[in-house]
Amino acid sequence: MNKISSVTNRRGRPPKIARDNADTKALLLRVGLETLTEFGFSATGLDTILKKAKVPKGSFYHYFKSKEAFGLALVDAYDTFFIAKLKFYLEQPEVPPLERIVNFTQSAIAGMQKYDYKRGCLVGNLNQELNHLSDEFKIRLMQSYHAWQAQLTQCLDLAQQQHTIKTDIDTTQMSEYFWIGWEGAVMRAKLTQSSKPLTLYTEMFLRTLIRVC
Repeated sequence: MNKISSVTNRRGRPPKIARDNADTKALLLRVGLETLTEFGFSATGLDTILKKAKVPKGSFYHYFKSKEAFGLALVDAYDTFFIAKLKFYLEQPEVPPLERIVNFTQSAIAGMQKYDYKRGCLVGNLNQELNHLSDEFKIRLMQSYHAWQAQLTQCLDLAQQQHTIKTDIDTTQMSEYFWIGWEGAVMRAKLTQSSKPLTLYTEMFLRTLIRVC
């Protein structure tokens, strides 16, 4: 009876090991994002991440079959976070479209200032390491860029509908142009330890839109 009761009680408990597993995986992803946005993928060894997370190597391979699989999972996690951030700023109905873009860039500047310009964009950092990445990695990075461009295109489309920018602007191309330049501005901000490249790029991008009105 006691054994049956004990088994029944165990079955009724929350699955502690599953919760611990989820917490450990989330910890590895969080530490991985913090590390790779600062130092890059190729320059960061697994031992560095595992030491920071205080997770044994055997546990790491329980969640990720390789460093590359871990890197792809990090891109997924970063992409989810970043798209949510873009939606927050670029889909605010009470804010004019171009002001939404400014609010996003100001938020990004504040984030870089918070970490003394040591951390950048994970996708942008990985884009600097293409010679060391697999084709699967490259495809995944392009998927991120396309998703970000789609968010900005929607915002620019609304600006056209409101006659804030000229109707013959190709908003898809302009969105791609923004992200190409923005990633460069982020890298320059890290180099100069200054928000000036980000502010300058935002201003010039908006001037391009307004100048053709």
